[in-house]
Amino acid sequence: MQKSLLSKYFTICSSIILASITILGIILMVFAAQFFKLDKQKLLMRNASQALALTETEYRRNEYKEVSSYMLKTGYTILGNAIDATIFLTDTEGKTLLCTEKGNCSHFTYIIPESIRQKVEANGEYKETGKLGGVYKNNFYSVALPLKHPSGQTVAYIFVSSSASGLQYFLVEILNMFAISSLAVIVISFIVIYFVTSRMVKPLREMVGATQSFAKGDFTVRVPVTSYDEVGQLAIAFNNMATSLASTESVRRSFIGNVSHELKTPMTTISGFIDGILDGTITEDKRDKYLRIVSDEVNRLARLVRSMLNIARMESGELKLSPVDFDINETICTTVFTFEQKIDSKQLEIRGLDRGKFMVSADSDLIHQVVYNLIDNAVKFVNQGGYIEFNYRVEGGFTYVGIRNSGDGIPKEEIPHVFEKFYKSDRSRSLDKNGVGLGLHIVRTIINLHAGDIIVRSVEGEYCEFEFALPTAKTSKGILRKGSQS
Repeated sequence: MQKSLLSKYFTICSSIILASITILGIILMVFAAQFFKLDKQKLLMRNASQALALTETEYRRNEYKEVSSYMLKTGYTILGNAIDATIFLTDTEGKTLLCTEKGNCSHFTYIIPESIRQKVEANGEYKETGKLGGVYKNNFYSVALPLKHPSGQTVAYIFVSSSASGLQYFLVEILNMFAISSLAVIVISFIVIYFVTSRMVKPLREMVGATQSFAKGDFTVRVPVTSYDEVGQLAIAFNNMATSLASTESVRRSFIGNVSHELKTPMTTISGFIDGILDGTITEDKRDKYLRIVSDEVNRLARLVRSMLNIARMESGELKLSPVDFDINETICTTVFTFEQKIDSKQLEIRGLDRGKFMVSADSDLIHQVVYNLIDNAVKFVNQGGYIEFNYRVEGGFTYVGIRNSGDGIPKEEIPHVFEKFYKSDRSRSLDKNGVGLGLHIVRTIINLHAGDIIVRSVEGEYCEFEFALPTAKTSKGILRKGSQS
């Protein structure tokens, strides 16, 4: 069964806590044992020093000849009982002379090994945790000090020993306290980790639910943003993505609806007229008229498909620019001449073609398409006897070209939509029955590919102007004639 992120994170954190507590427990036990050992040896050494002082006093009182076993045993017993230890006195041969242990004393049976006596002699003291050379069957803490004659000669050794079994009881108590404390910490930690992890994973679960809604076509779901950490930033980015997807889906549906509409109208016309010709509904004397209509509709479909292919190439990045330096004014003049017949029929005045050269760096073929589409729109929507005016200015490394036509203009509420795919105002639908609403979208796409921009200005009942910007050619300095800017 696949583990959830919550269970994985909970397991990892719990494992880390358990491992940390285990390691901490081991370190604690090691240090506790070492502390107990050192503290015990320190205590035994202090009592050994007191026993040595007592012995030296008694030895000095008897003029360094002998000591009183009664006096020493009484003092040794008091000192030993105070710390639950055994104190015994040996001669230089390791034989026990006096011992505070009651009952069958093993110290009189065994002799302290010479190796231990040598260490006492060499170091001035002796410490060990062990069996004292076989004297004890179990481990004991033992310390020793030498008793010296005023001449410096060692005359005896004082040993103080205490059973090491107390360490086991001490460690068990420490372990019990540590185990109880650790259990409480583990329980609290597990509870905290569970709720913290659940809170951290909750936005991710909500994102999973949202993606499932997206898969069903519902892009209205959003993930609540409860923080501004990495998870919160992920939630913000996810919501932005959802908004973008919703917008894309809306555009896709609108695009499909518009394409369907644009295809359906000419296809219906073509199908109806052809069926009429085939079944004889349309008489032979009217056949050429309707065939011309069919031809126009076929051309309209071809333009639609060609425009859609061009847009797809531009938006996918497949269209590669081939920038060259050329005169944008010359391109405009050449394009205007292609509309000479329509210009004459509307008795239009053309202004601004005598402004001189304006060199730009761009793909000349694509910019010709831009110019053609904008002039085509200007000629379509200019009023009878009106004017079309071309303006130029160079500013900040860009050449700005304005194409203005007199006429009704564009309503203010429609200006934000003029560059959208398939958008056609009510007036343009009545004046331009052959257009498909892609021309201005293609214009903006091409201008944006050149790192430029295009804007529209309009005053209803007066004029409409489109102004686009292209990078100025580096060779354009010094070739502008007087009156070239307006």
